[in-house]
Amino acid sequence: MAGTQDVLTREQLDAALAVLPDWRYRPGGLVTVYKTPTAAAALELIAAVGRFAEEQNHHPDLDWRYNRVFIRYTSHDAGGEVTERDTAAAAAATAAAAEVGATAQPGLFRTVEVGIDTADPAAIAEVWRVALGYKEGPGGDLVDPYGRGPGIWFQETATPNSSRLHVDVHWSLAESEAALAKVTATGALMNHDHAPDWVVVTDAQGNRLCICTEAGHRPEAASGQ
Repeated sequence: MAGTQDVLTREQLDAALAVLPDWRYRPGGLVTVYKTPTAAAALELIAAVGRFAEEQNHHPDLDWRYNRVFIRYTSHDAGGEVTERDTAAAAAATAAAAEVGATAQPGLFRTVEVGIDTADPAAIAEVWRVALGYKEGPGGDLVDPYGRGPGIWFQETATPNSSRLHVDVHWSLAESEAALAKVTATGALMNHDHAPDWVVVTDAQGNRLCICTEAGHRPEAASGQ
């Protein structure tokens, strides 16, 4: 079993990703999307990834959408962070993708969280957890045990925003510039004070969302925790 000592530091992650150009780091995991020539080829890729997962006893989150396969690797027994098992699995998936003629489209892999402003997270967290069928994750966040629904996190503040709920859309840093340009073109109010970690977007009716990147997240091993 892995432990937090096995979590890759950011420097180790950067080195691994330098030889895994199909993949991106997303807080807690390595992600990519492969586009295959046909839906049948997508099934071949899924089968190959499944065989490797069984051999290594290390299984990804995987979603099949016609001729695209969304893959995410994380080490749950290491606190939901990235270990060498994830980079090895990513390399194997890359090789399998090449064999079926797939092309990588990692920019398509986006994740969404819902943030809730509150002065007292404990007073409301259980309502959300029970209603959604979620479990408590690191730091009190709520997560879908099956990895399908958006995460829920509580932004503790003595002065909650009038619009208490906001959506965090996580893009890889490599793709975030184009995404931000498209959002800016809609006329939304853009606050870049915390860029590139996140940019706060406010629509014409005062609703907020954040475009987030991995720049604002560091693996535990890198921070010495």
